[in-house]
Amino acid sequence: MTRLIIFDFDGTLGDTRENIVKTMQETLRRSGMRVPSEAEIGATIGRPLEEGFFMLEPGIKPEKAAECAALYRIVFEEWRERLVPQAFPGVKDALEKLHDAGYMLSVASSRKRPSLVGFIKNMGLEPYIDYVLGVDDAPRAKPNPDPVLKTLSELKVDAGEAIVVGDMDVDILMGAAAGVKTCGVTWGNGTREALTAAGADYIIDSMAELRPILQ
Repeated sequence: MTRLIIFDFDGTLGDTRENIVKTMQETLRRSGMRVPSEAEIGATIGRPLEEGFFMLEPGIKPEKAAECAALYRIVFEEWRERLVPQAFPGVKDALEKLHDAGYMLSVASSRKRPSLVGFIKNMGLEPYIDYVLGVDDAPRAKPNPDPVLKTLSELKVDAGEAIVVGDMDVDILMGAAAGVKTCGVTWGNGTREALTAAGADYIIDSMAELRPILQ
């Protein structure tokens, strides 16, 4: 019986794609580097920020990637009021119903805690979330199992009582490595093919489809 649902944030709960793409493009533009397409940047969403720069520019040096990550956070703050992401349709209602039904709800993200907590609060999701884990809260990021393992430990839940819900292959791989069930969602940044290839136990096309698979 499922007791805990561990949600990814970007592309699963929050529609942050435009925010990420435009901030990343502006960061690289200011750095004098190649400005990637939306599709290229979309493929990096869900991974730690510096890793995203390595994916976009494979030859980039670690110190340059760290410099770009720092600039990204500056641009993010500058554009905070210009790019205001929203929760995906149906998300707030679904979380409220799941919370009222007694499920524990948590978030495990590759986003750093300050912006993650801010987005959750601004989207009105805070009352339904029992635990929030950012990329800076676990020893290793997705697709390693550490974010899930720490969440299970903190909430005192067994792996067999939890499920990870996310839009990217790294979410599915993280959950599988931690020994929990996994559910891919198709409204985010990943594809059904990638979620299937990663071994998702379930794939859903709307939040309304989540509750039936929890029994």
